[in-house]
Amino acid sequence: MTIRVAQVATGNAGMLTLRQLIADDRFELVAVSTSSADKVGKDAGELAGVEVVTGISAVGDLDALIAAGPECVVYCAMGDTRPVAATNDVRRLLEAGIDVVGSAPGTLQYPWGTMPQKVIDKVEASAQAGQASVYITGVDPGFASDLVPLALASTCQRIEQIKCYELADYATYDGTEVMFDLMGFGSPVDSTPLLFLPGVLALAWGTAIRMMASGLGIEVDEIVEFWEAEPAPESYDIAAGRIEKGTIAALHFSISGLVDGHPAIVVEHVTRTRDDLRPDWARPSSGGGAYRIEITGEPSYVVDVVPSSEHGDHNHAAIVAACGRIVNAIPDVRAAAPGIRTTLDLPLPTGRGTYVGPSGA
Repeated sequence: MTIRVAQVATGNAGMLTLRQLIADDRFELVAVSTSSADKVGKDAGELAGVEVVTGISAVGDLDALIAAGPECVVYCAMGDTRPVAATNDVRRLLEAGIDVVGSAPGTLQYPWGTMPQKVIDKVEASAQAGQASVYITGVDPGFASDLVPLALASTCQRIEQIKCYELADYATYDGTEVMFDLMGFGSPVDSTPLLFLPGVLALAWGTAIRMMASGLGIEVDEIVEFWEAEPAPESYDIAAGRIEKGTIAALHFSISGLVDGHPAIVVEHVTRTRDDLRPDWARPSSGGGAYRIEITGEPSYVVDVVPSSEHGDHNHAAIVAACGRIVNAIPDVRAAAPGIRTTLDLPLPTGRGTYVGPSGA
């Protein structure tokens, strides 16, 4: 029996989840909403960039989407710069009895110890009122910093440290708001971008740190943040805009979960806008990007997950991977108990329903 689904937002991630919702016969698309006035009224197929007329026209508000009667909503609206609004949207959907899977707000991936308890209580109350569940995930924070390292950890006799990296060249990533407003690319090197204000890194990646800790059966005592920036040696353009000489062109940051003073769980990012910047910082093993998991223990591991796509480069492939994880979780979230659900709650993923053979590329 197909699941009635709706899509919120059709940006970089939403467009790709929408494509799968249209093509995947496990789902029946019943509504799409957008915050862009110029997209209202357009067919979902056009917004997904596919040559399919779905007969589903985009609406401009959640009320109209809720009225279509979806059983589950894929929520991909921006949450990094509007966490309160995104959380309130999710609560409205839950109270309407609609399950939610999505990419935002990121703090709902594992909110305990990161999000204020009163906010967690409100989300849980909304879920119980509507007897609905919410599951938020992505790449990192997401499966590269919870599902994959915990799967490897399950084979170890002992573990001293888990370290998860994102190593990527973002020159082709066109998310202007994320690149410039959040991460601070193109800003003066002596400025402090939004992402690096005290506590923001811990808020954003504390979900992954604490979820991994919970999976290991340990508790993190403290989360420590670190960041450094590299200036552009000259002015040049990237997909998101222009990087002027002397402004931020590469970033290295980490979030460390300490246990008895030891960095037991670490998430580290190296983000360049040009491949030749800071060759001394960690690099992917191949291509323009990778998600690396290092486990120090018995046995120890160094595993690079290198995403690729027939329809774009490593940046596009990473977003596709996040979207696949979100959409493929829908049946399990539908079957889950009401409330905030995490990767630790859901069954081990199998990819069930995604195999279509060589002609489905």
